[in-house]
Amino acid sequence: MPISHRELSADELRRTCAPDTFKFQHTGELAVADEIIGQPRATRAIDFGIDIASPGYNVYVLGPAGTGRTTTIQHFLERRAATEPVPDDWCYVYNFAEPSSPRALRLPAGTAVRLRADMERLVDHLKVEIPRAFESEEYEKAQHQIAADLQKVQEEELTALGQKAGQQGFGLMRTPSGLVPVPVVNGQPMTPQAYNELSDEQRAKVDETRRQLEAELNDAARRIREREREARQKAQELDRQVASFACGPLIDELKAAYQDLPDVVDYLEAVRQDIIEHVDDFRPGEEGEATPQAMGVPVVAADSHLTRYKVNVLVDRSGLKGAPVVVESTPTYYNLVGRVEQQARFGAMVTDFTLIKPGALHRANGGYLVLAIKDVLSEPFTWEALKRALRNSEIRIEELASQYRLFAISTLEPEPIPLQVKVVLLGSPTLYYLLYSQDEDFRKLFKVRADFAVDMDRSGENVQEYAQFIAARCVEEGLHHFDRSGVARVVEYGSRLVEDQNKLSTRFGDIADLIREASYWATRNGHELVSGEDVDQAIREKVYRANMVEERIQELIKDGTILIDTEGEVVGQVNGLSVYTLGDYTFGRPSRITARTYAGKGGVVHIEREVKLSGPIHDKGVMILSGYLGGQYAQECPLSLSASLTFEQLYDEVDGDSASSTELYALLSSLSGLPLKQSIAVTGSVDQRGEVQAVGGVTHKIEGYFEVCRARGLTGDQGVIIPRQNVRNLMLRQDVVEAVREGKFHIYPVASVDEGLEILTGREAGVRGEDGTFPEGTIHYLVEHRLRELSKAGEKEEAEEEKQEASRTDSKREEASNVN
Repeated sequence: MPISHRELSADELRRTCAPDTFKFQHTGELAVADEIIGQPRATRAIDFGIDIASPGYNVYVLGPAGTGRTTTIQHFLERRAATEPVPDDWCYVYNFAEPSSPRALRLPAGTAVRLRADMERLVDHLKVEIPRAFESEEYEKAQHQIAADLQKVQEEELTALGQKAGQQGFGLMRTPSGLVPVPVVNGQPMTPQAYNELSDEQRAKVDETRRQLEAELNDAARRIREREREARQKAQELDRQVASFACGPLIDELKAAYQDLPDVVDYLEAVRQDIIEHVDDFRPGEEGEATPQAMGVPVVAADSHLTRYKVNVLVDRSGLKGAPVVVESTPTYYNLVGRVEQQARFGAMVTDFTLIKPGALHRANGGYLVLAIKDVLSEPFTWEALKRALRNSEIRIEELASQYRLFAISTLEPEPIPLQVKVVLLGSPTLYYLLYSQDEDFRKLFKVRADFAVDMDRSGENVQEYAQFIAARCVEEGLHHFDRSGVARVVEYGSRLVEDQNKLSTRFGDIADLIREASYWATRNGHELVSGEDVDQAIREKVYRANMVEERIQELIKDGTILIDTEGEVVGQVNGLSVYTLGDYTFGRPSRITARTYAGKGGVVHIEREVKLSGPIHDKGVMILSGYLGGQYAQECPLSLSASLTFEQLYDEVDGDSASSTELYALLSSLSGLPLKQSIAVTGSVDQRGEVQAVGGVTHKIEGYFEVCRARGLTGDQGVIIPRQNVRNLMLRQDVVEAVREGKFHIYPVASVDEGLEILTGREAGVRGEDGTFPEGTIHYLVEHRLRELSKAGEKEEAEEEKQEASRTDSKREEASNVN
């Protein structure tokens, strides 16, 4: 009597989405939704990380690439940021007290640009007003009065001294070294000859008088210098008064405009004092004075001395609505924390505070910064700079090279800017766990973990959100809208991506690609709306672009180069199924697995393991086979067996345990002598009790074997054995479903090895009776019988070896006795 086992019906092979379940006609009728879809856990975590104000609660978003994390997080943060206040502007100005440390000013949004424009206008006005003030008649009169007073003092001093010298027979004579007293005779300076003709007493008197006059002349010169210094001070004070008069009203006007900003008022007062002290910078040079040049090029730029009155706007929020959201795709050290640029001038590198440039932290200050952790870690010094900024709550712009030079150099040290930002890192779970275990700062600074799942439940609500996602892509990218059949096919594709009838993929990058490609084919086909046919064509075309290797393997199988039987029965041979992934394309292919058994104690040997072509998970699966054999057949007598297993014509590394049940079927077939149907392929792992366990890639495996069978011709006997737990993972192509519906192909779900054996052999597996034996003729009976034969053969061989060893021992003893 033939043994029957459950087969899956066509309706169980894929979960379809009926177009009439949608209440709309096309996606153009739907509201565009930009919420995070299918990620309630991640959404709650991000909300928590954003809301909590305590330090260290930055967010690390875990999840594989392709889930649309970056775009989704950016849109989510932008919506949240739009409801928050616009943060302040930041600018750097000249520090008049310490020029090497530019001063940072915090201003309300939009104020920095206004301050910069006001300072530019101030300088332009002063370049006109100050020279005009110094050209006024009042200033000229005051200058002349100071000069006249000084000249009068000089004349009075010199006249008095000249009269005194004349009374003593001396006069004052100008020399290159200044005025000197000289004796006078008849109105003429005494000659050296006349001086030498004087008596000693007369010469001494002349010398004494000269010394007295020189002392008085020095005193007069000192008084004149004091008067000159006083005159210069008066002139300088006059210049300051004129400068103050010229700039005072303008600066007072600015101070009134910024009276609510004490830091700006202080800065403007410092500007006033500096202008007064350096008023000459605003006065034109003397006529004929030339600008220094080198090779015909000015060494100093025009008005370069007025650069210190500029305002370097670092961050301008004037056009912003809400808090900033910055996604930095190239997080180098300088792109993150900013830099001080330098300019080359005739072989020398020079800089000033106007060359300070912002980084991503400056632009995101007061808002949100999104970074890919892999990019951050791949850039030198960036990770440490980010942690330092978050730890200290400030952005400090430092010249990176100066930290590693042997000699200290003079450079700018801008005042640090307070930092208030939420950083969102995007990365893989592997990097998260690595950083968490190895980096103490990471644990303190990124306390919020947001897990992005790769799938979500295929509920009515989530299906509707899929439709809204399609609508959003169509609106944002100007694509054709989808009709209900097109949306239904995208939903089915979402289930196929995750290989689960009850789930939908959240890899929205792949879903978005399908939407774009389906819209393209709708255009080529002249359709106004994207239909299910257009979606199917987009899927077929995508497969065709990527499946060249799969087709080559199928050709090799078809022409017999790769040996795969799809008809007949063979002892110790079965078709196993494996999955290959090449880039973004995954496909299944069958492989011939063979087993040979013979007498010995070598146990189960897997050839791939012996030549190191297997991975650890596969090796574990092979060891489980020995556990099954021992538990099933060696309860009363020891297991004595030598067996070899291998994947024929497979030269790549093998890993995974999805072929362990297949290998067990081949092994039991070899032991029992019962042939296995080559028309049925097998996948599934097995435990030591013989229970078949779920495996991955079952949809691709079935389709791969179906292609081989279809190429050779479907006979109606071909099919695949899969684990019962994998039924929910089936999302097979429509052509496979139709073949099953027509009875040309079969899929058998099994829960145990016994079920699979019965399908492959057509015999009963057998169950031990109360006497502890299997029914005669069953599979397990034949296997056990063969194992006992092998065990007896092993015992006989062992006894023969012991007899030979005893004989050799007796011979050696006899030889030793004869020698004695």
